[in-house]
Amino acid sequence: MASGKYEYLSQKFLNWLFGAGSFTQPTNLYLALFSTTPSVSTTGTEASGSAYARVTVACNTTNWPAISGSTTTLTSGATFTFPTATGNWSSSSNQTGAGFWDAASTGNLLYWGDLTVAKPVLNGDTASFASGAVTIQEL
Repeated sequence: MASGKYEYLSQKFLNWLFGAGSFTQPTNLYLALFSTTPSVSTTGTEASGSAYARVTVACNTTNWPAISGSTTTLTSGATFTFPTATGNWSSSSNQTGAGFWDAASTGNLLYWGDLTVAKPVLNGDTASFASGAVTIQEL
């Protein structure tokens, strides 16, 4: 299973940490599905089709409870649900990955990862991630 931080966010973080720039925390993140999973330097192929839209996820402790203990893994605290498909997304291709962007459309990819089970989103399906199903880890 592959996952990672996209190079845009890595650059912003390093510049902030070492004093070469600033970075403002977003108010919301936007969860996307991908039929071709991104990598550290490619944004993959985002889902497309009837009623597809990124899911707005507020940056707060309801959606993302604070990390405690010695872990470096952040776990979602809420269910994230996409709109019900009114047609097959990505021409019935399997959705293989998910990721967070800083905008509802276009914008900058921040984090991405493979789905545990790749599957298509077909007409009438409602894709969602249960509370606790989305994890982001820093090493």
